[in-house]
Amino acid sequence: MSLYKNWSDFVINYIKANGQEKFWSEYGKIEKEVYIKLLSDHEKEVKGKLTELAERFDVSEIYFVGILDGINDSLEEQLDLEKLESDSEIELKINFERLYFNMLDAKADYLYTLPQWNNILTEEKRKEITKEYRASKTIVKEKKIGRNDPCPCGSGKKYKKCCGRNV
Repeated sequence: MSLYKNWSDFVINYIKANGQEKFWSEYGKIEKEVYIKLLSDHEKEVKGKLTELAERFDVSEIYFVGILDGINDSLEEQLDLEKLESDSEIELKINFERLYFNMLDAKADYLYTLPQWNNILTEEKRKEITKEYRASKTIVKEKKIGRNDPCPCGSGKKYKKCCGRNV
């Protein structure tokens, strides 16, 4: 059984037994500690066997797979999580701007407000990414064509007498 499947099963069973709030509380603490270390040493290469990296970040393999699941979309080269084993060689080339954006998207304020970001992204850059994130979530409603408006097909007829007839 793959580590990723073990992680998925662990999460499901934990939530069934203890509730979703308790899971996110516990996982959030672990995740925060990992990101503090990761962001503090952001210039240091994150490469090695999965077991060694889990040990480096002081987490179990199962929780480290959860961390990898969360960070995977922010990597330059995504990992095939389904194929991960304890001895899998992995390298995390993190796109920190994308990571910050994804943390905003996940509403993980306990992560994107970490002071370690100050050494990675300027305050202006973080504001720019936040603005970009908010713009990506804004829905722009298209102007609806009225029955008596000119038809957008260019026929010169009213919409209701042209393309709107079949609607």
